[in-house]
Amino acid sequence: MKRFFKALLASISLAATLTVSAQTPQVPEIAAKAYLLMDVTAHQILAAKDIDNPVEPASLTKLMSAYLVFDALKSKKLDLKQRLPVSERAWKMPGSRMFIDPKMQVPVEDLIKGMIVQSGNDATMALAEGVGGTAERFIEMMNAQAKALGMKNTGYKNPEGLTEPGHITTARDLSILATRLMQDFPEYISYYAIKQYRYEGTPATNANNRNLLLFRDPSVDGLKTGHTNAAGYCLIATAKRDFPLVGSRRLLSIVLGTSSENARANESQKLLNWGYTAYEAVKLFDAGQAVVTPAVWKGKASTARLGRPEAIVVAVPAGSASKVQTQVTRMDPLVAPFTQGQSLGTLKVTLADQPLLELPLVALDGVEEAGLMGRAWDSIRLWIK
Repeated sequence: MKRFFKALLASISLAATLTVSAQTPQVPEIAAKAYLLMDVTAHQILAAKDIDNPVEPASLTKLMSAYLVFDALKSKKLDLKQRLPVSERAWKMPGSRMFIDPKMQVPVEDLIKGMIVQSGNDATMALAEGVGGTAERFIEMMNAQAKALGMKNTGYKNPEGLTEPGHITTARDLSILATRLMQDFPEYISYYAIKQYRYEGTPATNANNRNLLLFRDPSVDGLKTGHTNAAGYCLIATAKRDFPLVGSRRLLSIVLGTSSENARANESQKLLNWGYTAYEAVKLFDAGQAVVTPAVWKGKASTARLGRPEAIVVAVPAGSASKVQTQVTRMDPLVAPFTQGQSLGTLKVTLADQPLLELPLVALDGVEEAGLMGRAWDSIRLWIK
């Protein structure tokens, strides 16, 4: 799994600088300071503008807070039914709120819904203190996790996203965070599709999810909005649509610094619709399918299967699928032993002779070392070869 994410990060870094000559579809005009559209299924960036410029993340910060909360749940350090206290600090948080107070002991699951659906700064602070012990320790954890994920241009100063000097990120870093959040914690991503939520006993206002696309586009199932005066209106939206032959195809759009709540939804919708129509997905190999089966030397098996545990899919301009070509580079000779999942080659994908994508190929099965006689015989054969 770690190798998969390394490949994903490499493709995020690479795809933004690659072009496919005149065939590249023209991106529509997007009224945002920065934007990014990524085909998550194909691990490719389809459109980008100023994705390495520093920006304020506003409540998009809560994606990292959620990452740490989900990680605590996964490691059993936290439980969804566990009740957390509400500190004075959490209660007095300005901005968007869930409306909890120090008289309450709130279940973790409700705090998660309050953080995600209502974008509650109070809920986020309560969770931060519950996971980190203190908000300050939680912020240290946020920055450490950002570094571990490869978010090279991100710095966190608080868990909720209020404006503070040095609290910055980039569209590229946000794409890394959003894709890892979905990949690492699929069991919790459904919270981002909740359209309405209000904790029992709190005011009836502020119940709707601020992601307007959840109400407009049935294929949209997340992810997070953000807004401060400095950041403008921001939205990370993710959609999943089904296509013949390929199956589900997920796109992720990031728009930063738009002028209004409606504008961020409109510009995100524009990017998503364009991505699904301007580009088509081409499945090159099924999950677990061997891309190549090279000979193995000094092993108990005579051949190895190299491929990917997930399907290999590329996104290409509509109508250009016939121009896709693949090339494999690999270790030669391939000498045992090696383990399942070990990287043993690279698949290079080109479109009209222009580089499109590179992915490591791994051993789909492990191969043990042969016995003494087998190794000796192959040593002679290799020497002759």
